[in-house]
Amino acid sequence: MSYFAGWSRSSYFTAVFQALFVTFLWSTSWVLIKIGLEDMPALTFAGLRYGLAFVCLLPFFWRSKGRTELRQLNQSGWLRLMALGLIYYALTQGAQFVGLAYLPAVTVNVMLGFTAVLVALLGMGVLGERPSVWQWIGIIVALAGGLLYFYPVQIPQAQIVGFVAAAVGVLANAGAAVLGRSVNREAQLRPLTVTTVSMGIGSALLLIVGLGTQGLPALNWQSWAIIGWLAVVNTAFAFTLWNVSLRTLSAMDSSIINNTMAVQIPVLAVIFLGERLNGREVTGLVVAIVGTLLVQLGRKRKSMS
Repeated sequence: MSYFAGWSRSSYFTAVFQALFVTFLWSTSWVLIKIGLEDMPALTFAGLRYGLAFVCLLPFFWRSKGRTELRQLNQSGWLRLMALGLIYYALTQGAQFVGLAYLPAVTVNVMLGFTAVLVALLGMGVLGERPSVWQWIGIIVALAGGLLYFYPVQIPQAQIVGFVAAAVGVLANAGAAVLGRSVNREAQLRPLTVTTVSMGIGSALLLIVGLGTQGLPALNWQSWAIIGWLAVVNTAFAFTLWNVSLRTLSAMDSSIINNTMAVQIPVLAVIFLGERLNGREVTGLVVAIVGTLLVQLGRKRKSMS
Protein backbone atom coordinates (compact mmCIF):
# COMPACT_ATOMS: atom_id res chain seq x y z
CA MET A 1 0.00 0.00 0.00
CA SER A 2 2.95 2.34 0.54
CA TYR A 3 3.41 2.47 -3.26
CA PHE A 4 0.17 4.44 -3.50
CA ALA A 5 1.04 6.80 -0.67
CA GLY A 6 0.09 10.38 -1.50
CA TRP A 7 -2.68 9.57 -3.98
CA SER A 8 -5.74 7.36 -4.21
CA ARG A 9 -5.77 4.04 -5.99
CA SER A 10 -8.39 5.34 -8.42
CA SER A 11 -6.28 8.37 -9.38
CA TYR A 12 -3.28 6.11 -9.99
CA PHE A 13 -5.16 3.84 -12.39
CA THR A 14 -6.66 6.90 -14.07
CA ALA A 15 -3.13 8.18 -14.69
CA VAL A 16 -2.09 4.77 -16.06
CA PHE A 17 -5.06 4.79 -18.44
CA GLN A 18 -4.22 8.34 -19.55
CA ALA A 19 -0.60 7.43 -20.23
CA LEU A 20 -1.57 4.27 -22.12
CA PHE A 21 -4.04 6.25 -24.20
CA VAL A 22 -1.32 8.75 -25.08
CA THR A 23 1.10 6.01 -26.16
CA PHE A 24 -1.66 4.55 -28.34
CA LEU A 25 -2.19 7.94 -29.98
CA TRP A 26 1.55 8.29 -30.55
CA SER A 27 1.67 4.78 -32.03
CA THR A 28 -1.15 5.54 -34.45
CA SER A 29 0.90 8.51 -35.66
CA TRP A 30 3.18 6.09 -37.48
CA VAL A 31 0.26 4.66 -39.47
CA LEU A 32 -1.06 8.13 -40.31
CA ILE A 33 2.40 9.34 -41.34
CA LYS A 34 2.87 6.38 -43.68
CA ILE A 35 -0.51 7.11 -45.27
CA GLY A 36 0.16 10.85 -45.50
CA LEU A 37 3.56 10.31 -47.11
CA GLU A 38 1.79 8.90 -50.17
CA ASP A 39 0.75 12.47 -51.09
CA MET A 40 3.09 14.74 -49.09
CA PRO A 41 6.89 15.21 -49.14
CA ALA A 42 8.45 14.13 -45.85
CA LEU A 43 10.06 17.35 -44.56
CA THR A 44 7.17 19.60 -45.54
CA PHE A 45 4.76 17.13 -43.92
CA ALA A 46 6.79 17.12 -40.68
CA GLY A 47 7.04 20.91 -40.67
CA LEU A 48 3.28 21.32 -41.12
CA ARG A 49 2.51 18.85 -38.35
CA TYR A 50 4.75 20.40 -35.71
CA GLY A 51 4.14 23.95 -36.90
CA LEU A 52 0.40 23.56 -36.37
CA ALA A 53 1.00 21.80 -33.04
CA PHE A 54 3.16 24.77 -31.97
CA VAL A 55 0.28 27.13 -32.80
CA CYS A 56 -2.07 24.96 -30.70
CA LEU A 57 0.28 25.11 -27.69
CA LEU A 58 0.81 28.88 -27.86
CA PRO A 59 -2.41 29.89 -26.02
CA PHE A 60 -1.53 27.61 -23.08
CA PHE A 61 2.01 28.98 -23.14
CA TRP A 62 0.84 32.62 -22.99
CA ARG A 63 -1.79 31.93 -20.31
CA SER A 64 0.78 30.23 -18.08
CA LYS A 65 3.01 33.33 -18.17
CA GLY A 66 5.59 31.70 -20.41
CA ARG A 67 6.76 35.11 -21.60
CA THR A 68 7.95 35.91 -18.08
CA GLU A 69 10.17 32.83 -18.11
CA LEU A 70 11.63 33.73 -21.49
CA ARG A 71 12.46 37.28 -20.38
CA GLN A 72 14.54 35.85 -17.54
CA LEU A 73 16.38 33.44 -19.84
CA ASN A 74 20.02 34.26 -20.52
CA GLN A 75 21.92 33.76 -23.78
CA SER A 76 23.10 30.31 -22.79
CA GLY A 77 19.54 29.22 -22.05
CA TRP A 78 18.34 30.47 -25.43
CA LEU A 79 21.15 28.63 -27.22
CA ARG A 80 20.20 25.39 -25.47
CA LEU A 81 16.54 25.76 -26.46
CA MET A 82 17.55 26.50 -30.03
CA ALA A 83 19.83 23.45 -30.05
CA LEU A 84 17.02 21.29 -28.66
CA GLY A 85 14.65 22.53 -31.35
CA LEU A 86 17.21 21.84 -34.05
CA ILE A 87 18.18 18.37 -32.81
CA TYR A 88 14.88 16.99 -31.53
CA TYR A 89 12.40 18.43 -34.04
CA ALA A 90 14.28 19.45 -37.18
CA LEU A 91 16.73 16.52 -37.21
CA THR A 92 15.01 13.73 -35.27
CA GLN A 93 11.46 14.22 -36.55
CA GLY A 94 12.58 15.20 -40.03
CA ALA A 95 14.77 12.09 -40.26
CA GLN A 96 11.94 9.91 -38.93
CA PHE A 97 9.55 11.15 -41.61
CA VAL A 98 12.16 10.60 -44.33
CA GLY A 99 12.91 7.13 -42.95
CA LEU A 100 9.22 6.23 -42.99
CA ALA A 101 9.01 7.40 -46.62
CA TYR A 102 11.49 4.70 -47.64
CA LEU A 103 11.22 1.95 -45.00
CA PRO A 104 8.50 -0.13 -43.33
CA ALA A 105 7.24 1.35 -40.07
CA VAL A 106 8.40 -1.72 -38.12
CA THR A 107 11.98 -1.32 -39.36
CA VAL A 108 12.14 2.36 -38.37
CA ASN A 109 10.60 1.46 -35.01
CA VAL A 110 13.31 -1.15 -34.34
CA MET A 111 16.06 1.31 -35.24
CA LEU A 112 14.66 4.12 -33.08
CA GLY A 113 14.41 1.65 -30.22
CA PHE A 114 18.20 1.87 -29.88
CA THR A 115 17.88 5.46 -28.69
CA ALA A 116 17.85 4.28 -25.05
CA VAL A 117 21.09 2.35 -25.66
CA LEU A 118 22.82 5.39 -27.16
CA VAL A 119 21.53 7.64 -24.37
CA ALA A 120 23.06 5.32 -21.78
CA LEU A 121 26.39 5.37 -23.61
CA LEU A 122 26.36 9.12 -24.30
CA GLY A 123 25.42 9.81 -20.70
CA MET A 124 28.80 8.44 -19.61
CA GLY A 125 30.73 11.25 -21.30
CA VAL A 126 28.22 14.10 -21.38
CA LEU A 127 26.40 13.74 -18.05
CA GLY A 128 28.89 11.59 -16.12
CA GLU A 129 26.27 8.87 -15.66
CA ARG A 130 27.84 5.42 -15.56
CA PRO A 131 25.53 2.62 -16.79
CA SER A 132 24.47 0.12 -14.14
CA VAL A 133 25.00 -3.62 -14.48
CA TRP A 134 21.40 -4.05 -15.65
CA GLN A 135 21.88 -1.35 -18.26
CA TRP A 136 24.96 -3.10 -19.65
CA ILE A 137 22.98 -6.34 -19.83
CA GLY A 138 20.15 -4.48 -21.55
CA ILE A 139 22.55 -2.94 -24.09
CA ILE A 140 23.91 -6.37 -25.01
CA VAL A 141 20.43 -7.90 -25.24
CA ALA A 142 19.11 -5.01 -27.35
CA LEU A 143 22.02 -5.22 -29.77
CA ALA A 144 21.53 -8.99 -30.07
CA GLY A 145 17.84 -8.46 -30.85
CA GLY A 146 18.68 -5.85 -33.48
CA LEU A 147 21.20 -8.13 -35.14
CA LEU A 148 18.69 -10.97 -35.18
CA TYR A 149 16.00 -8.74 -36.69
CA PHE A 150 18.20 -7.45 -39.54
CA TYR A 151 20.12 -10.68 -40.19
CA PRO A 152 21.23 -11.24 -42.88
CA VAL A 153 22.02 -7.56 -43.53
CA GLN A 154 20.79 -6.94 -47.06
CA ILE A 155 19.78 -3.36 -47.85
CA PRO A 156 17.96 -2.86 -51.17
CA GLN A 157 19.22 0.07 -53.21
CA ALA A 158 15.86 1.82 -52.93
CA GLN A 159 15.99 1.74 -49.11
CA ILE A 160 19.52 3.08 -48.53
CA VAL A 161 18.28 6.66 -48.10
CA GLY A 162 15.73 5.44 -45.57
CA PHE A 163 18.32 3.57 -43.50
CA VAL A 164 20.66 6.57 -43.49
CA ALA A 165 17.80 8.88 -42.46
CA ALA A 166 16.66 6.50 -39.70
CA ALA A 167 20.26 6.21 -38.42
CA VAL A 168 20.52 10.01 -38.32
CA GLY A 169 17.21 10.06 -36.46
CA VAL A 170 18.50 7.62 -33.83
CA LEU A 171 21.67 9.66 -33.25
CA ALA A 172 19.73 12.94 -33.12
CA ASN A 173 17.07 11.49 -30.83
CA ALA A 174 19.73 10.24 -28.42
CA GLY A 175 21.49 13.60 -28.48
CA ALA A 176 18.19 15.39 -27.86
CA ALA A 177 17.41 13.09 -24.92
CA VAL A 178 20.78 13.86 -23.30
CA LEU A 179 20.42 17.59 -23.99
CA GLY A 180 16.83 17.59 -22.73
CA ARG A 181 17.85 15.82 -19.54
CA SER A 182 20.60 18.39 -19.04
CA VAL A 183 18.13 21.26 -19.53
CA ASN A 184 15.57 19.72 -17.16
CA ARG A 185 18.22 19.11 -14.50
CA GLU A 186 18.58 22.85 -14.06
CA ALA A 187 14.80 23.13 -13.51
CA GLN A 188 14.76 26.74 -14.76
CA LEU A 189 11.97 26.22 -17.27
CA ARG A 190 8.72 24.28 -17.13
CA PRO A 191 8.22 21.39 -19.60
CA LEU A 192 5.52 23.39 -21.42
CA THR A 193 7.93 26.26 -22.04
CA VAL A 194 10.74 23.97 -23.20
CA THR A 195 8.41 22.08 -25.54
CA THR A 196 6.63 25.12 -27.00
CA VAL A 197 9.77 27.13 -27.74
CA SER A 198 11.87 24.24 -29.04
CA MET A 199 8.94 22.96 -31.16
CA GLY A 200 8.44 26.41 -32.66
CA ILE A 201 12.11 26.68 -33.59
CA GLY A 202 12.34 23.15 -34.96
CA SER A 203 9.10 23.28 -36.94
CA ALA A 204 10.12 26.59 -38.53
CA LEU A 205 13.38 25.04 -39.72
CA LEU A 206 11.55 21.97 -41.05
CA LEU A 207 9.11 24.15 -42.99
CA ILE A 208 11.84 26.35 -44.44
CA VAL A 209 13.93 23.38 -45.59
CA GLY A 210 10.91 21.36 -46.70
CA LEU A 211 9.28 24.14 -48.73
CA GLY A 212 12.67 25.17 -50.15
CA THR A 213 13.68 21.68 -51.30
CA GLN A 214 10.41 19.77 -51.73
CA GLY A 215 7.76 22.46 -52.13
CA LEU A 216 4.11 22.24 -51.10
CA PRO A 217 1.99 20.05 -53.38
CA ALA A 218 -1.73 20.50 -53.81
CA LEU A 219 -3.14 18.69 -50.77
CA ASN A 220 -6.54 17.05 -50.66
CA TRP A 221 -8.90 16.98 -47.71
CA GLN A 222 -7.45 13.67 -46.45
CA SER A 223 -3.93 15.12 -46.28
CA TRP A 224 -5.09 18.18 -44.35
CA ALA A 225 -7.18 15.98 -42.05
CA ILE A 226 -4.12 13.85 -41.27
CA ILE A 227 -1.98 16.93 -40.61
CA GLY A 228 -4.67 18.42 -38.37
CA TRP A 229 -5.23 15.23 -36.38
CA LEU A 230 -1.50 14.63 -35.89
CA ALA A 231 -0.94 18.23 -34.79
CA VAL A 232 -4.00 18.82 -32.60
CA VAL A 233 -4.72 15.38 -31.12
CA ASN A 234 -1.53 13.30 -31.35
CA THR A 235 0.83 16.17 -30.49
CA ALA A 236 -0.75 19.11 -28.62
CA PHE A 237 -3.50 17.16 -26.80
CA ALA A 238 -1.37 14.06 -26.23
CA PHE A 239 1.50 16.12 -24.81
CA THR A 240 -0.87 17.86 -22.39
CA LEU A 241 -2.48 14.60 -21.25
CA TRP A 242 0.92 12.93 -20.84
CA ASN A 243 2.08 15.69 -18.51
CA VAL A 244 -1.15 15.39 -16.52
CA SER A 245 -0.46 11.67 -16.02
CA LEU A 246 3.11 12.43 -14.90
CA ARG A 247 1.71 14.28 -11.88
CA THR A 248 0.81 10.85 -10.48
CA LEU A 249 3.04 8.31 -12.21
CA SER A 250 6.64 7.71 -11.20
CA ALA A 251 9.50 7.91 -13.69
CA MET A 252 9.67 4.11 -13.81
CA ASP A 253 5.92 3.84 -14.45
CA SER A 254 6.05 6.29 -17.35
CA SER A 255 9.14 4.59 -18.79
CA ILE A 256 7.46 1.17 -18.85
CA ILE A 257 4.26 2.56 -20.35
CA ASN A 258 6.14 4.54 -22.99
CA ASN A 259 7.99 1.35 -23.96
CA THR A 260 4.67 -0.28 -24.95
CA MET A 261 4.86 1.75 -28.17
CA ALA A 262 7.55 -0.65 -29.37
CA VAL A 263 4.85 -3.36 -29.38
CA GLN A 264 1.89 -1.23 -30.47
CA ILE A 265 3.58 0.16 -33.60
CA PRO A 266 4.37 -3.25 -35.20
CA VAL A 267 0.86 -4.51 -34.43
CA LEU A 268 -0.74 -1.44 -36.01
CA ALA A 269 1.64 -1.63 -38.98
CA VAL A 270 0.65 -5.24 -39.65
CA ILE A 271 -3.08 -4.53 -39.31
CA PHE A 272 -3.40 -1.21 -41.14
CA LEU A 273 -0.32 -1.01 -43.40
CA GLY A 274 -0.15 -4.64 -44.47
CA GLU A 275 3.44 -5.07 -43.28
CA ARG A 276 4.58 -8.63 -42.62
CA LEU A 277 7.04 -10.12 -40.10
CA ASN A 278 8.56 -13.58 -40.18
CA GLY A 279 9.43 -15.62 -37.08
CA ARG A 280 13.04 -14.42 -36.94
CA GLU A 281 12.01 -10.77 -37.18
CA VAL A 282 9.37 -11.16 -34.47
CA THR A 283 11.92 -12.84 -32.18
CA GLY A 284 14.49 -10.13 -32.85
CA LEU A 285 11.91 -7.43 -32.21
CA VAL A 286 10.89 -8.96 -28.86
CA VAL A 287 14.52 -9.41 -27.75
CA ALA A 288 15.35 -5.81 -28.70
CA ILE A 289 12.32 -4.53 -26.77
CA VAL A 290 13.34 -6.50 -23.67
CA GLY A 291 16.89 -5.14 -23.90
CA THR A 292 15.67 -1.56 -24.29
CA LEU A 293 13.37 -1.96 -21.29
CA LEU A 294 16.28 -3.26 -19.19
CA VAL A 295 18.34 -0.21 -20.18
CA GLN A 296 15.53 2.16 -19.15
CA LEU A 297 14.68 0.36 -15.91
CA GLY A 298 18.36 0.05 -15.04
CA ARG A 299 18.70 3.83 -15.08
CA LYS A 300 15.54 4.30 -13.02
CA ARG A 301 16.66 1.76 -10.42
CA LYS A 302 20.04 3.39 -10.18
CA SER A 303 18.55 6.85 -9.72
CA MET A 304 16.25 5.52 -6.99
CA SER A 305 19.06 3.82 -5.05
